Amino acid sequence: MSRDTQLKERWEKLVDILSNQFSQGEDLDLDAIIYLIGVQELGKVHREFKKDEKLNLMHIAICRLLEPYGFYEFDFFDADGWPHYKVKEELPALKAGEQSVLMKEAIVNYFLERKLIE
Repeated sequence: MSRDTQLKERWEKLVDILSNQFSQGEDLDLDAIIYLIGVQELGKVHREFKKDEKLNLMHIAICRLLEPYGFYEFDFFDADGWPHYKVKEELPALKAGEQSVLMKEAIVNYFLERKLIE
């Protein structure tokens, strides 16, 4: 099985699992899944977030997802328990489609580590 085919199958399975759990079966998009990962990483799942906090959650998720690729490194938790990352290497200029594939691959790897998918 090609790497692209495997990624596509894993991504579709992951979207199905998360959509059924968090949106009554309506497919979650990439941004929604990134947001969910941010909430997971923060560890405060049962609260409402303000608009700026939601953006910060997505930033946390992106940093965490791209950490294994060497772009970010965990730095510290602030007094409110929010994780902070530092940039290790600037992200290369990627086309929109390339960004999407990178993020989907990073998300699939994140959930493979957590054994939500195989």
